[in-house]
Amino acid sequence: MNRNRSLLLASAAMVLMSVIWGYNWVVMKQVMRYVGPFDFSALRTLIGALALFAVLAVRRRSLRLVAPLPTLWLGLLQTAAFTGMIQWALVSGGAGKTAVLVYTMPFWLMPMAWMFLGERMRGAQWLANGVALAGLLLVLEPWEMHGSAMSTVLGVVAGSAWAASAVVAKRLRAGAEVDLLSLTAWQMLLGSLVLCAVAWLVPSRPVEVTPYFVGALVYCALFATGLAWLLWLYVLDRLPAGMAGLSSLAVPAIGVLAGWIELGERPSLAEGTGMLLIAVALLAISALGMRGRRRPHPAVQSAQNRQLHQPDTRAPGLDPRGTGGCPETR
Repeated sequence: MNRNRSLLLASAAMVLMSVIWGYNWVVMKQVMRYVGPFDFSALRTLIGALALFAVLAVRRRSLRLVAPLPTLWLGLLQTAAFTGMIQWALVSGGAGKTAVLVYTMPFWLMPMAWMFLGERMRGAQWLANGVALAGLLLVLEPWEMHGSAMSTVLGVVAGSAWAASAVVAKRLRAGAEVDLLSLTAWQMLLGSLVLCAVAWLVPSRPVEVTPYFVGALVYCALFATGLAWLLWLYVLDRLPAGMAGLSSLAVPAIGVLAGWIELGERPSLAEGTGMLLIAVALLAISALGMRGRRRPHPAVQSAQNRQLHQPDTRAPGLDPRGTGGCPETR
C-alpha cells in the first residue's frame, strides 16, 4: 500500500512538473511584451538560484562549492547559454515551435556522449536520430526562409547547449562527489551572474513593471525553476529513470498545445509532421534507454554466469559487491 501511494504521489508530481514546464513556454513568450530577453533571463535565474539556496539552508544541506571550474562551465552552458538563447528565440519565434526545437536535446546528446564519454550508439539509436533529423528539417523548413529563421536557429543551438551541459554534468559527477541540489544552485547562480553582465552590456527596452510581468517573473523563477526542479528530483528518486525521462515528452507537447490555444500558433502541415516525427524519435530513444537499463551488458552477464558456477570462497559477512560498487547515476 505504501509503495502504491509513493508511486501515485510520484506520478502526480510528474504530471504537475510537466504542466508547469509546458505552460512556461507561453509565459516566457508573453512576457517579452514588457522586458528584454536577457534582462528577464538574468532576473529569473538569479531569483531561482537564491530560492534553491534557501531550500538548501532550510534542509541544512552543505552550501560549499565543489569543483568550481566544472561548475562554472555547467553554469555557462546550462543557465547562461541555454536560458539566454531560449528567451532570445522567443522574441520572434513561436512558443510551441521553440519548445519542440529545444527538446531535440537528446539527439545532440547521443553523438556528444559517443565522442566525449565513450558511450556507443546502437543501430536503433542511429535510426531514431535519422527520424529526428527528418522531423527537424520539416520544422525548420529551410526551403521557405521565414522572418523567424533566427529564432529557429537559436532554438536548435539552445538544445545543443543543453546537451553539452549534460556531458559536462556527467563528467563532473563522475570525478567528484557533489550534491545534485547544491550543484544546481551553484551553477544557476554563476550562470545568472553571466546573464546579468550580458543584460547590462546589451541595449534593451526599459522594463515595464506590470502585473503580468511580476506574475511571469514569480512563475518562471519560483515555480518553473524552483518548484519544478524539486518535483523533478522527487520523481527521479521514486520512479525508474526511463519512466521519468518519458515525462519530458509531455513538456513540448503541452507547450505546442498551450501556444495553439492561447496564442493562436497553429503549426503548418510541414511543422506538424516534423513535430510528430521528433516526438516518435524521442519516444523511441526513451524506450531504448529503459530497455538498456533492464538488460545487462553481455560481458557482465557472462561474468555473472561464470560466478554462479564457481564455489563461494569469500569470508563470512563479506559484501559480495566488494568495495567497487557504484550506484547508478543519471
